[in-house]
Amino acid sequence: MLLVNSIRDNFEIVLEGLQKRNFPNAEAVLHQVLDIDKSRKETQAQRDNLQAESNAVSKKIGMLMKEGKKEEAERIKSRTVEIKEQVKALEEAYNTYEEDLTQLLYTIPNVPHVSVPKGKSADDNEVVLTHGEIPVLPEDKLPHWELIKKYDIIDFDLGVKITGAGFPIYKGRGARLQRALINFFLDEAIKAGYVEVQPPILVNEDSGYGTGQLPDKEGQMYEATVDKLYLIPTAEVPITNMYRDVILNELEFPIKNVGYTPCFRREAGSWGAHVRGLNRLHQFDKVEIVHISHPDNSYEALEEMSAYVQGLLQKLELPYRVLRLCGGDMGFTSALTYDMEVFSAAQERWLEVSSVSNFESYQANRLKLRYRGEDKKTQLAHTLNGSALALPRIVAAILENNQTEEGIKMPKVLIPYLGFDII
Repeated sequence: MLLVNSIRDNFEIVLEGLQKRNFPNAEAVLHQVLDIDKSRKETQAQRDNLQAESNAVSKKIGMLMKEGKKEEAERIKSRTVEIKEQVKALEEAYNTYEEDLTQLLYTIPNVPHVSVPKGKSADDNEVVLTHGEIPVLPEDKLPHWELIKKYDIIDFDLGVKITGAGFPIYKGRGARLQRALINFFLDEAIKAGYVEVQPPILVNEDSGYGTGQLPDKEGQMYEATVDKLYLIPTAEVPITNMYRDVILNELEFPIKNVGYTPCFRREAGSWGAHVRGLNRLHQFDKVEIVHISHPDNSYEALEEMSAYVQGLLQKLELPYRVLRLCGGDMGFTSALTYDMEVFSAAQERWLEVSSVSNFESYQANRLKLRYRGEDKKTQLAHTLNGSALALPRIVAAILENNQTEEGIKMPKVLIPYLGFDII
């Protein structure tokens, strides 16, 4: 979440950024933050003054008792009782202000980077670059949901029987393609200097708040209500939370982790032709990369992550484009996000397969993730993450773009992992 000091010291910049996001009543909300913070500080000062007075009175009582002036000491004691009652009331008021301030800050999204374009929806996103040639398919081309039936590699109906819609079962070469992609993505990340971790796929409420899924996206997460745990929507949540309440040494930067997990999203309200087949699922596999960075280097890290994801798409021989998301289409916690989209030749549309984002200090403030520099002072770190990659739409594009009369040809880079070159 945003720092109150940052709001106070950079009010117009923060306001302009929130307006770029189309955040409603931005100016009034920011003034409310500052008003609550002012009341909180005034209450704290009153409490501190009374506690100082209490300490002075206690010291005086001790001196009077030593001097044998018990009656005078007893008269002063009544003041200590009054002070304790006043301090208790002020502490309750302070805690109320503190909670109100925290809950209000939770509702305010991150301030966009200066390069983020204005806009209200995906239609206003900026195309940064396009790479690769769009494959030309025969007129009788099939979308992936028809191809998977033809080659019997993914079964949606069986998934509905066992669980429900959006939980497919991968079979035979379809399952092997999943495993090949996961291993390929992990191996490539390790070559690029990422440390592999295998995190839990259930997280507690503190972890959800730490990375910003709560309270913003609770309706999109599956919840294990008895234990108040959540199935992760992305490995970003457990991997980033590894560093919650941690003070790093400046020399440890950059910290680079990668992890594979299944991901779970309710996707409430999703419907229509654009979510057919693998385009949108409730459970899917994804390899995630997470950076913990020095603030001075986080945008350099973001470009590095973007180039890395693009390299994976190039090795998979998929045409893609990179978008810089506009203020109205960005995630709640992000300061700058690049989306990578591959072209699905049978559907004749672009499919998002990765988002790479810099959250600056927004998550770190929630996580209390800090580092200590040479001056021994602690400061908030910057966090970044990206999909590298999410599998469903990658699989959809591979199947559609590589269909031939003989079958579906596999990208050369995957053949050593698959043990076959065609489905």
